[in-house]
Amino acid sequence: MNKGYPTLTLKQGKDISIKYRHPWVFSGAFESRLDGLKNGELVRVADFEGKILGTGTFSNKSMISVRVFEFGDAVIDRAWLKDKIQQAIAYRKLLGYGTETTGYRLCFSEADGLPGLIVDKYDNVLVLQISTLGMEELKPMVVDILKKLLSPTAIVEQSDLPVRREEGLPQSSGILWGKFTEAVTFQENGHKFFADPINGQKTGFFLDQKDLRSAIEHWSKGKTVLNLFSYTGAAAIYALSGGAKSVKNIDSSEWALEGCETNAKLNKLKKSSLSSEKADIFEWISRPIHTPEYDMVILDPPAIIKARSDIENGKKAYHFLNRAAMRLVKDGGIFVTSSCSHHLSTDDFRSMLHRAAVQNNMSLRVIGEYGQSADHPVALNFPESKYLKSFLCFVERTK
Repeated sequence: MNKGYPTLTLKQGKDISIKYRHPWVFSGAFESRLDGLKNGELVRVADFEGKILGTGTFSNKSMISVRVFEFGDAVIDRAWLKDKIQQAIAYRKLLGYGTETTGYRLCFSEADGLPGLIVDKYDNVLVLQISTLGMEELKPMVVDILKKLLSPTAIVEQSDLPVRREEGLPQSSGILWGKFTEAVTFQENGHKFFADPINGQKTGFFLDQKDLRSAIEHWSKGKTVLNLFSYTGAAAIYALSGGAKSVKNIDSSEWALEGCETNAKLNKLKKSSLSSEKADIFEWISRPIHTPEYDMVILDPPAIIKARSDIENGKKAYHFLNRAAMRLVKDGGIFVTSSCSHHLSTDDFRSMLHRAAVQNNMSLRVIGEYGQSADHPVALNFPESKYLKSFLCFVERTK
């Protein structure tokens, strides 16, 4: 038994969640006083009878008082971290990543048993995001382990996360190890892309949409495509590779639209088949239209609902965007739409799409439903790990 970590005792009857292996324990569940504990330190969680149920890191800044690393008693040291990271690496090898796909998520926080840590791999460059003080304390060991296990050319941190403020942490970004002076090129399903961890969004690329992009490639042959919230045009590359006649990317970022051209060049695609427009999409999509213009419309906005308090207003925004976007799809065309907001359930998303379709005097048939790719695993003990949902629909207009 590890006797070095403070033990926090749960109130009677408050142990069900952790016994079912949910990794979050909230402050109201504890019988023990929480004052006097150091923010970020390692602790043990015990039931009312004294049985150790978990070991994790403590926070006095968040409603989540303990994030569990190990269910049961454990020593969270270098050997433990190395073992967990090796397990995450082995899982991605099992998925087949590393040859045709060299850009993928290597570690997905609680879903990989490493709360507060995200590691994305872009060919031989690793990008870290750290969201908790507990993991921040372990960062030197994590970086050293990654260096020894993977021999990357560089390890970059992009922890520009609002949640860090809640943990009492400053924003942090920069090169942690190695040399990195420009964007890195990687492959996804044989397609080439660039990622810029320093200037780009998230860790430089949206790695979680691999499955949806493959479906877009399959359904895009011969189609004129509109790509809304395009970012650097990954969906456009898949569409053109699948035989689309043309793709128009729209985004509010000039930098992102320049990235669309860069990715097209990397994949040796015809410049004439790709166009871009810088615009506020909420305004652009509100313009009057007379006839549907596109065979396929792709709508992939950023997370609109970031907290429970945003749910109602967020649902209205998603409804507005989807209702306006599906108006642009020709009869017999394809409408592709996504939400990466965890707080918007799949059922609510589906109902909203149906309502918007009826208001547009059309019907949608679901050809496929997609979630985050398997390198962003959904852990059944941690429902919060599921956040991305997408629908690829056949559009039928009422005659």
